[in-house]
Amino acid sequence: MLDESLLDTPEALSAADHRGLLRGAAEAGARVRTAARHAAEAGVNELKPDGRPRAVLIAGPGAAAICVADLLGTLAGAGSPVIRLAPTGVAPAAGALRWELPGWAGSVDLLLIATPDGTEPGLSLLADQAYRRGCTVVAVAPAATPLTEAVQGAHGLFVPLATAPYEQDEALAASAPGVLWALLTPLLAILDRTGLLTAPPDALEKVADRLDHIAERCGPAIATYSNPAKTLAAELADALPVIWTEGVSAGPAGRRFAADLAELAGRPAVVSELPEALAAHNALLAGPLAASADPDDFFRDRVEEVPVMRARVVLLRDRPLGGLSAAPAARELALSHDAPISELEPEEGGELETLAELIAITDFAAVYLALASGA
Repeated sequence: MLDESLLDTPEALSAADHRGLLRGAAEAGARVRTAARHAAEAGVNELKPDGRPRAVLIAGPGAAAICVADLLGTLAGAGSPVIRLAPTGVAPAAGALRWELPGWAGSVDLLLIATPDGTEPGLSLLADQAYRRGCTVVAVAPAATPLTEAVQGAHGLFVPLATAPYEQDEALAASAPGVLWALLTPLLAILDRTGLLTAPPDALEKVADRLDHIAERCGPAIATYSNPAKTLAAELADALPVIWTEGVSAGPAGRRFAADLAELAGRPAVVSELPEALAAHNALLAGPLAASADPDDFFRDRVEEVPVMRARVVLLRDRPLGGLSAAPAARELALSHDAPISELEPEEGGELETLAELIAITDFAAVYLALASGA
């Protein structure tokens, strides 16, 4: 059950936030600036690559690495394939995970390692394997960890992870807002230098400014009625989020939101891109999870009943290509099944800025949902 009164009590939210999630969300803009500075100090802005890599391989543990690979692949487009190397192992623990380069990887490929830990033996072995294959290696990880030495031994480039002092005492949640931006920002700068995407220093500064703006709109001191993140959290209190995305940038943001809800708030969600989502989720909206699926007496006393989870559509939109939009059909489908719908659309700006806005609002929403439901 969601304690909605907690959403409008900043002191109670702060007391419930044992993992520093709200603070991490609020400091996302500052994290981007710090990470960009770390990248510049590591020499990223002075790099002069000979050309684009044939392929970009990304390795790292947990939801943050998955999201980073998803975002970079979306932003890079068809310039070079961006491929995530999924780990194998018997447990999601640092010592149990292993990564392998594909058989074709070689000197014309780029390996990016992104981890908020840095103690994974499997990543150190991967850096060594990449060196023997001739791959260029770049890593973003905490300083003074075994991975630091492995990357230096592979003659690679190491960028220290931008962390906050309060994050040193316990393991970071892979979906924590600060972790994503600390890992993503230096890699955006790297791929900008290779020409795979456009993320110069001034664009990263605009991303930081947009994240600061969202932190002002969605902060704990802003009341629910004028706070889009708190409003979305309250709307999802007893709902199964059916996340539909439209636009290139919205796809990764929707998948990130689903990962946030699972790891931070302990909530299931399904996600799909429009227009395919209309066919993929039609039966879901018409089935037993539909808002109109209660055949019993509407006026019976429900006080003693356990709340039933019903589907609620969450539509995340960016500017669709060519001006064509499936949003009207999405609204019509939801309405035909009496399914409530929540919509988020970013303000005007560059692709990185609009992407950052969608991620920031949904990050805040997942954190509020986690705190108000005691997750």
